[in-house]
Amino acid sequence: MTTNPPPAHPLPYSMLLIDTERFSDRDDVQQAYLRRMLYGIVDRTLLTAGIDQTLRLRADRGDAVMELIDPSVPLTTLLRTLLVEVPAELRAVNRLAAGSAQIRLRAVLATGFVVIDEYDGWVGSDLNQACRLLDGDPLRNALREATDDFALCVSESVHSGIVRHNHLGIRADAFTSVTVPSKNGPLTAWLHGPLPTPAAPSAASTPPEPTASSAPAVPSVAQPGLDFRGTNHGVVANSIEGSISFGDAGGRR
Repeated sequence: MTTNPPPAHPLPYSMLLIDTERFSDRDDVQQAYLRRMLYGIVDRTLLTAGIDQTLRLRADRGDAVMELIDPSVPLTTLLRTLLVEVPAELRAVNRLAAGSAQIRLRAVLATGFVVIDEYDGWVGSDLNQACRLLDGDPLRNALREATDDFALCVSESVHSGIVRHNHLGIRADAFTSVTVPSKNGPLTAWLHGPLPTPAAPSAASTPPEPTASSAPAVPSVAQPGLDFRGTNHGVVANSIEGSISFGDAGGRR
């Protein structure tokens, strides 16, 4: 007889989510290379922040990784390390890589409660919101304009608890407030860097301007009455004698 495992409890974590730009545009060999680079960058960055394997849990998402970090790790240390080490790691990797193997990353740092169930699944609305920040247009647009191949966004909880207090190496004025739409309502977050320019709509989504050749033809309107053409010898006893044709001035019958 099997018994159900005891229910898991929500526990507090720092959540780090990192995703690779344009991963699906690469072939299988390039994707395998990018995954190795992603793992190496994340591992070295977290070790620099003093976070070893005993202080973190990882979920692999193919082109992305999610890290649940023990709350005993100072969030100021983690954020400061992300701001410095990830751009430096990307410069070191990309300067030796071919154009097709360049790696660009966007990241979200958030805090909240997560349940790890008996199937090793991660459950929590705070984690869901962090995922939506990672996939949101503001962070994607910020990475598109980034010169150091890295874009970082922090949740409202990280901003209110850490960023706004101007801790050493963390300038509050370097973060810009953004709103990310979601199916559960707008989410407030903070981008590191200036507000990006929204992406222009694609040509496929923009209807073409009408041209003279594409404009629908406007049918001519016939004038009321009949147009009699041919030889008419007059009307005799309510009948018309002679050859006639019916139509408008354009010759339509």
